[in-house]
Amino acid sequence: MTTLAMDTQNKATGMRSVRAWLIVVAALIVCTLMVGGATRLTESGLSIVEWKPVTGTIPPLTDAEWTRQFEAYKTIPQYREMNRGMSLSEFKTIFWWEWGHRLLGRLIGAVFLLPFLWFLWRGVLPGPLKRKLWVIFALGGLQGAVGWWMVSSGLTERVSVSQYRLAVHFMLAVFIFSAIVWTLRRLQGAVPLAAPARVRITGRVLLALIFLQFYFGALVAGLRAGRVFNTWPQIDGAFIPTAARLFFEQPWWRNFFDNTLTVQFTHRMIAYTLVVLAILHAIDAIRSKASPAIVSRALWIMTAMIFQAAVGVLTLLNQVPIDLGLAHQAIAIFVLTLALFHAERLGGALPNRTPAKLRLVTGEGG
Repeated sequence: MTTLAMDTQNKATGMRSVRAWLIVVAALIVCTLMVGGATRLTESGLSIVEWKPVTGTIPPLTDAEWTRQFEAYKTIPQYREMNRGMSLSEFKTIFWWEWGHRLLGRLIGAVFLLPFLWFLWRGVLPGPLKRKLWVIFALGGLQGAVGWWMVSSGLTERVSVSQYRLAVHFMLAVFIFSAIVWTLRRLQGAVPLAAPARVRITGRVLLALIFLQFYFGALVAGLRAGRVFNTWPQIDGAFIPTAARLFFEQPWWRNFFDNTLTVQFTHRMIAYTLVVLAILHAIDAIRSKASPAIVSRALWIMTAMIFQAAVGVLTLLNQVPIDLGLAHQAIAIFVLTLALFHAERLGGALPNRTPAKLRLVTGEGG
């Protein structure tokens, strides 16, 4: 085997390792999002009132340490107004949820950084890919700080964290996950699929609306808006509530962030829009005789979107039990992943003549 052939083979092997590493990181982010959802639903997020990025990895190991943690929790409004009189055993339950969530965040940092440094040392990563991964790493570091910024909002004057900060924390995690998934797709080296302009546009609009829906879902969670107005298809006695009820806060735009009725109503309306658009997108892909791969993905997105809407209705009608709440979030992540796969391949550029294997080796398009 020639030196050039060996070098080509080593680079291909290295890129396979990079893809496997990023898949593990993406999977860990999904686990963290799910544990974060459970932490929110069990009201566990304020159980740890300190931020110790390094020593915080070690949980209480003695009765004295448990007592110290519990006494610290008793000083915040959530304990005094919501959990006064709770036992140490009950406190341990909420503590473990939050500790697990933070531990997963630290684990993601280590699992990302250590292999990243190794790949840099081995010279496996092309220049454009290195820059993207450095940006993702910086966002991950920012996410830790944003997490504490969120928790700190509930330690002095509130019994829960700020819904604004919760939404920022959640959306940053979603963007990091999306960036990794998008990078993974590019590393596969497949060319964009040719499709009519309308199909490409609606595919991207679907992805944008999914991000918007994630944001309002986070606001719903932060305001506990899913535990009120638990009827469907009516909300507050009508399919569309009165303007006086939707916009009673001033200035009017604050209702989209602080008014539980307006936030939940907006979340519903975006869901309806997504379902209708996903159906039209699938029909358009079929009628325009797009490639089988595009039609298949469009149908998958449509089916997943309808299923997600149905689970959302069940979750609402049952006032967000933890099992349905987590199922709703898990399916949302699945829908997002499908939409990312779909939008990334609807890149608009026609296939070029560069062999896919060569692009993979050189890192072109990564």
